[in-house]
Order: sequence, then C-alpha cells, then structure tokens
Amino acid sequence: MPTLLYKLAQAIYDKKGINILAIDVRGVSTVTDYLLIAEGNSERHVNALSKVVVDVLESSRAELLNVEGRPSCSWMVIDAGEILVHLFTPFLRQKYGLEQLWHEGKIVELELNMK
Repeated sequence: MPTLLYKLAQAIYDKKGINILAIDVRGVSTVTDYLLIAEGNSERHVNALSKVVVDVLESSRAELLNVEGRPSCSWMVIDAGEILVHLFTPFLRQKYGLEQLWHEGKIVELELNMK
C-alpha cells in the first residue's frame, strides 16, 4: 500500500471520518490507481475532512490536481493523481454506491492506528 494512501486514510480517521475504504483500481481504471472513500456525518464534516486531505497532500508535497465541491457540499472529490478521494455524507454515499461501481477493484487492507 502506498504511504500516501495510508497517510490520507489515517488523517481522515483522526478527524472522525467513518466507513473508510480504499480500493486498488489499477488495471480497472485509466484515471487513477486508488480510490479512497469515506464519510462525514454532515456537510460541514465532509468539508473539514476535505481540508485535512488537502493539508496532508500539501505537507507531503504530493500532487493536488483538483478539488471538486463547495463548503456546503455532501460529496467532495479530491484528485491527487494516483489517488482519488471521495468524501460523502452517508445518504449520498449509499445513493451513488461507488463500491459497487468499482467492484472489479481490490479492497486495500487499511491498518489504521486506532489511537
């Protein structure tokens, strides 16, 4: 598992993000290598999680191609090149079902530090 993927997942977890899932889509997608999907419990929480993701990318000097969504959004997408981060409220995550859409990918075992 790439170190950056772990750092992002851990940062989301530390900020109380829930239902964190990483999917290896190499060989399935031509757009990215990994999807990192997580939930915040409200639009504000999703926004806070997106800020944490951007902070980790910047402090790691990683690629940050784009951030889609507004502060009052229920779904934000952060494009970090090899990692595409999707942050949802629970309702929208269930509605769009990215896990089912990318079912051909491999689930990445995230061993997060449960402080």
